Amino acid sequence: MLEIRNLTKIFNAGTVNEKVALSDLCLKLSDGDFVTVIGGNGAGKSTMLNMIAGVYPSDGGQILIDNVDVTELPEYKRAKYIGRVFQDPMMGTAADMWVEENLSIADRRGKRHGLSWAITKTDRRRYKEALAELGLGLEDRLSTKMGLLSGGQRQAVTLLMATIKAPKLLLLDEHTAALDPKTASKVLEITDRLITESSLTALMITHNMRDAIAYGNRLIMMNQGKIIFDISGAEKKALTVDDLLKKFEQISGEQFTNDRTLLS
Repeated sequence: MLEIRNLTKIFNAGTVNEKVALSDLCLKLSDGDFVTVIGGNGAGKSTMLNMIAGVYPSDGGQILIDNVDVTELPEYKRAKYIGRVFQDPMMGTAADMWVEENLSIADRRGKRHGLSWAITKTDRRRYKEALAELGLGLEDRLSTKMGLLSGGQRQAVTLLMATIKAPKLLLLDEHTAALDPKTASKVLEITDRLITESSLTALMITHNMRDAIAYGNRLIMMNQGKIIFDISGAEKKALTVDDLLKKFEQISGEQFTNDRTLLS
């Protein structure tokens, strides 16, 4: 479903501030893979997701989604393939629009637009049913402005928006990092259910090693713009946080320096 071939990204090339964010990165995801991504500060995790989404142009390599080469496609043309949830609950939604209006926009992602009613009775019923399944009481707040929701509620709606059209690929960029532990746990539970029920292919960056082990069928560790560790199946389930820290030090020759990860 996703294939990254020798992807390279260099910021401020040729200057004293040159930074190689990704270096000949290679990665393949099969249909239905749920991959968690961990790594130290500046490992290239978010850059990888931004490159897949089309935020930055490539400095080398290819990106294929469902066998379609999207390397040269701008961000808005990749939208029909990708659902994304950001770290900041304020991103990815229109704060001054109603909940149902935000869902309607997401529902029409990748479609041609014309002059017709944006939300039909059937749409409204579907949105209400989908919101009810989140278990947050949002089914009765269709006409509430998104900006009035709590961070956890907004992130849950954003998840629903990202998956309402079953994307080829779901990108989750530390989407629980800004939430309190209890809310983060609820949002992760919703995330796992939506991915499982729709058999989605997903990449989830997380700063929490326990979550990286607990969720998904595969885990990758990044360092200096490369994947240095890739584990799946029963081996992944048997991992501990200590195992991951030791593996990082063993492969990279460095100590893990992401404070948020170590404190989680």
